[in-house]
Amino acid sequence: MKKLLLAAALALTASSAALAETDGGRRQCTIPAFALSGLQAQLATVVALADANGGIFRPNRMWSAIVDRKGTLCSVTVTGDAWPGSRAIAIAKAETANDFSNSGLALSTANLYGPTQPGGSLYGLNNSNPFNPEYNLITTGAGPGTGLGHNPGGVVTFGGGVALYVGGNVIGGLGVSGDSSCADHAIAFRMRKLARLDGIPGGPAPDSTDNIIYAPASTAPTGFQQPHCFPSDLSPAAVEAIP
Repeated sequence: MKKLLLAAALALTASSAALAETDGGRRQCTIPAFALSGLQAQLATVVALADANGGIFRPNRMWSAIVDRKGTLCSVTVTGDAWPGSRAIAIAKAETANDFSNSGLALSTANLYGPTQPGGSLYGLNNSNPFNPEYNLITTGAGPGTGLGHNPGGVVTFGGGVALYVGGNVIGGLGVSGDSSCADHAIAFRMRKLARLDGIPGGPAPDSTDNIIYAPASTAPTGFQQPHCFPSDLSPAAVEAIP
């Protein structure tokens, strides 16, 4: 029922002038407000999980950002004393996951680590869409310098960004940052699942998801793999089995 309501709301938004430019060059986010708040509300739950998402901090200290399908920055929130530099990274992860996922294949930012290394098929992708530093005011509120209602851009190719799906179609991206990239991935993956925005068409992981794929120890990542961060990293199965 929630997915049906969201799909209907998205259709209504798309049929209106939602993408029209407004005062100050800002654009209206095409993800309904109730879906944004429902997704961001999962952050407090996930960072407090008993397994700490395999991360450094207990609870995790995170920035969380959401963009819509057009790349418009819709929402930014933070828990705890998160690293200030992680705000821009969270936004860029949301942008990256949205930009490189579609109705045929979902790619998390963790999936993009391997192919963007030297010699990889996507080497240089990191330089394709730089983050606009004008939108790096360290705050969650709206106003000049926050990026809300604009497209800050950015490409990040390590864990923490996932595309958001309704009915097999991408509606935007979620990015989180503030811990190891492996923990960031677990947090984003779990937030999306709890918010029921995980109806992906398939992904490169063995179970056809966009879950993280770890390279074997002491082995350079290939394909869609990412290296481990710490011994505390959650296994892909543990990421999917939210405690």
